[in-house]
Amino acid sequence: MKLKLTIDGKVYEVDVDVSQPETPQPGYVPPVGQARLPAAPAGAAPAGAAASAAPAASGPPVDENKVCRSPISGVVVRVTAQVGQAIQANDVLLVLEAMKMETVITSPVAGKVAKVNVNVGDPVKGGQVLVEFE
Repeated sequence: MKLKLTIDGKVYEVDVDVSQPETPQPGYVPPVGQARLPAAPAGAAPAGAAASAAPAASGPPVDENKVCRSPISGVVVRVTAQVGQAIQANDVLLVLEAMKMETVITSPVAGKVAKVNVNVGDPVKGGQVLVEFE
């Protein structure tokens, strides 16, 4: 490929060889300790529903209908939910702060609070279980 470059008013014509890498380079390399998921085989169900929930570090799988996960990373600034409290869908559970913005976390379901996994001042990650329901 020939290119014309102008530098300080002087025109240069250069030949450039364009080569393709022998193996495709990944656009993202996960940090050490994180698993890389293999590509889904053709005809497999979309991974969106199953992969959207963050996996538990250990222990039994979590019933997604009985938990409230953090939609963002941030710091807990207020906790209004208490263990044993009866709640309705969309009741305020807690407030997170991220980048000087407060995000109100509401209950996705009606029920009773079984466990509050965070306290004021705790840092949380996106997908982390904040509150568990009975």
